[in-house]
Amino acid sequence: MPRAIMHMTQRDGALDLLKWLALLSMVLDHLRYVGYSLDLLYVPGRLAFPWFCLAMAANLARVRTVTTDGQWRYLGWLLLFSALSEIPYRMYIPDHDTLNVLPTLVMGLLVARGWQHGPVQSRLLAVVALVLAALFPQRLMFGFFGVLLPLAMLLVIQRPWYFGLLPGLVCLAANQWQVLYSAAWFGSGAAILGIVVCLIAPFSGLLLLRHAQGIQPPPMRRWAYALYPGHFLVLLALRQLIA
Repeated sequence: MPRAIMHMTQRDGALDLLKWLALLSMVLDHLRYVGYSLDLLYVPGRLAFPWFCLAMAANLARVRTVTTDGQWRYLGWLLLFSALSEIPYRMYIPDHDTLNVLPTLVMGLLVARGWQHGPVQSRLLAVVALVLAALFPQRLMFGFFGVLLPLAMLLVIQRPWYFGLLPGLVCLAANQWQVLYSAAWFGSGAAILGIVVCLIAPFSGLLLLRHAQGIQPPPMRRWAYALYPGHFLVLLALRQLIA
């Protein structure tokens, strides 16, 4: 079998592992709203978004996703579950002031694709996404820099390990909530650790992709999109149960 075909058909176990760990980090982060004082879960929660962005960059970098059909399907699934997730997100997260995270990933995908591929259509969509992110950063989870993070990951994914520091800075900028820096200034351990994790999350994800090739976790396929709105409903039920 030609090497290119093998690359297109074999599962990437390290990539599946990264997705599962990102999902676990996200669930841990959202457990903070279940009804108990679990502020320390904020720290592992800082891994979720950059690792999802890295998984997106890894998918874009693979040979099979160069096909136009595959790219549009990827975007279509994200758009569909962006809409389906908004109501469960608003039901579970108190005092929400942004959309759920999937619109940020949709716009990040458009920007990364526009950079990666030459068609005018892709580049125009990337420009539109950047303009919208610049105009309405307060409505997007992780804001303007969150939209840039998948592109930052794509730019370094095949470079030496120390280039992982660049998306680390973008990740920190995406988490620039005033309360985070204020809390760190006043000595909050969770805030200080959160800043550190933001800086090292892309680097650690890149190491995982490169050195966990022998691991074969259950493959995360299209059904996994439903886990995002689904986990909000499960945690909401748990909060009602323990209230």
